[in-house]
Amino acid sequence: MDDQTRTDAVQSQTEGGPDSHIEQQAADDISLMEQYLNDPAHDYRNLKYGDSVDGTIVRIDRDELLVDVGSKSEGVVPNREMTSLAPEERDALRIGDVMLVTVVQPEDAEGRMVLSVDKARQEKSWRALQSSYEAGEVIHAQVVNYNKGGLLVNLDGVRGFVPSSQVSSVSRGPEVQKQSDMARLVGQTLPLKVIEINRARNRLILSERQAIQEVREARKDELLERLDEGVIRRGRVTSLCDFGAFVDIGGADGLVHLSELSWSRVKHPEEVLSVGDEVDVYVLSVDEDRKRIALSIKRTQPEPWSTVADRYAIGQIVEGVVTQLTSFGAFARLEDGIEGLVHISELSDERINHPRDVIAEGDTIKTRIIRIDPARKRIGLSLRNTPDTPLVTEETEPSPTGEDAD
Repeated sequence: MDDQTRTDAVQSQTEGGPDSHIEQQAADDISLMEQYLNDPAHDYRNLKYGDSVDGTIVRIDRDELLVDVGSKSEGVVPNREMTSLAPEERDALRIGDVMLVTVVQPEDAEGRMVLSVDKARQEKSWRALQSSYEAGEVIHAQVVNYNKGGLLVNLDGVRGFVPSSQVSSVSRGPEVQKQSDMARLVGQTLPLKVIEINRARNRLILSERQAIQEVREARKDELLERLDEGVIRRGRVTSLCDFGAFVDIGGADGLVHLSELSWSRVKHPEEVLSVGDEVDVYVLSVDEDRKRIALSIKRTQPEPWSTVADRYAIGQIVEGVVTQLTSFGAFARLEDGIEGLVHISELSDERINHPRDVIAEGDTIKTRIIRIDPARKRIGLSLRNTPDTPLVTEETEPSPTGEDAD
């Protein structure tokens, strides 16, 4: 276009000539085309091996999927690259669905891009696992197998390993028992925490113990906030020690001190409890700062001494078990929480130096009640035979007089 022609065109536009509208429309179209071509969103993607992108399903065949990933041609996902899809997931696929795929071959012999759902899922899973590791989150996974060292789990295409030392329900005893414990866990879903992750080495180590501990801590905090003193809760005995028993009351363990196990004298918790027992416990105190819960079993039951006068009377013949010998006499348990003392002077009509001369701990004896003091929680007993107290036999009835033989 020479200068005169260009001048005429400009003059024609200015003067509103008949060709001005057509020329303006053409200029606008050229501008829009340039904008479209310059927009990177409309470029064909030059994808390479390992790239993961969202693609749109455009065709579903029996042996493969055709997916539009924005390249010059659609990519194909063969059956071998979508084995991680469960049958119900495969059946639910529809044309138009968007799915994450990874390039495993930019171009095959037929010129098609080969894509993988399995590797895309694995990529997504690695990213999620890294995020969980950094955040310290608890995740869940199903146990798919086990070996000598621990459990194998699958997390959306990523295989993880849980060492047997990091599984709370696996015995630390003989190897045969360990293997048996791990075999029982196959198919179960466990809470887990990532303790080591190295994608370059395809290494993922997890711990069920740490996950359970973290879950328990969270539950304990929640329980401490809403647990009131004086309430009765149902719990399970989790462990026994010399000073008491620990009971899980719904996410947190509380301690039942030895003195709170029973109204009767208890030397060790194993005398009255076993691990796994279901028991009712009374909440004595809650210390939120120290995260401690004090419990009692005996306070869920009536205090025996409060009704002792309803069951015992002076002169009554009762049977007891000798629980302790001292220099001044012998203690005998009449029932849980009720013990009486046979003073050394009441053990025999003859003079003796020590209770062991006539009885031993564990002996079952029949005695006569000679004193009752509910306020001081004391019962006096006697083994002496006097004219008023004949030898005790199975047929002997309690004395109707109620008088102290002394």
